[in-house]
Amino acid sequence: MEAFQKIRDYFRPIQPTVHSNTEGIQYLEIEPPVQLRNYVFCFWQLHTPAPLDTSFTYRVVSDGCIDIFFDHRNPADNFVMGFCRKFTQFSIGHDFDYIGIRFLPSAFTLLFDIPAKELSNRSQPLVHILPQVFRWISEMDSALSFPVITGRLAELFLKCLDEKQINYDARFFESLDVIFRRKGNLDIEVDLNTGISPRQLRRLFNFYVGTTPKGFSSVVRFQYILNAKPSRQSLRKQKIYLDAGYFDQAHFIKDFKRFYGVTPREALQ
Repeated sequence: MEAFQKIRDYFRPIQPTVHSNTEGIQYLEIEPPVQLRNYVFCFWQLHTPAPLDTSFTYRVVSDGCIDIFFDHRNPADNFVMGFCRKFTQFSIGHDFDYIGIRFLPSAFTLLFDIPAKELSNRSQPLVHILPQVFRWISEMDSALSFPVITGRLAELFLKCLDEKQINYDARFFESLDVIFRRKGNLDIEVDLNTGISPRQLRRLFNFYVGTTPKGFSSVVRFQYILNAKPSRQSLRKQKIYLDAGYFDQAHFIKDFKRFYGVTPREALQ
């Protein structure tokens, strides 16, 4: 459907804190089949080919998405992480292998009828949220490779999609489209005039995304900066954060640190 296609056309949620083969850690992404691409941004794997010398602390930046993830070596150890209004980090040890599914904004709720607000700002055992999906993942053979597992997961989610009658509020998607087209730089009260009250719009965003229109727009604007792949020099000279709607450098640094966990200077060194 066109409404869903626009999400992927205008929004690329990235997790830039772990690059391929960084410090003995490998991060990989596999695109879903075409039939799933309006719902799933990617399947991902974060793992250590060999044990690290020190315990690794993984930082997740705010990306506006909901993820399901599990331990490749013990698939029954699986979780769902909702929309995060700021970065989160946790120690995952010296030796790990995680696989995840990153759902595009609103897709998780549309597929599974789970209000996104119930998942926000935390990770929870998947068994408490989606028992059937918990069973699917738990029964995965841990000896299977990442590409094979993603293929099997894609089949399961396609089956869900085939059996599901997708119902959505077009006014919500109109607002989402405005936010993406404006790269998160807009006046919520003025620019999101889609025929419903601000209170009702907040309710829709909390239901589909897990936060308010203002909160989501802030994350979209932050992700726009990350997708621009700025350097410290370009930020200083070109000041693209002003084009993104930040009032000044102090405003930009404060927002960046909230969503990323460190300042732009530290992140881009």
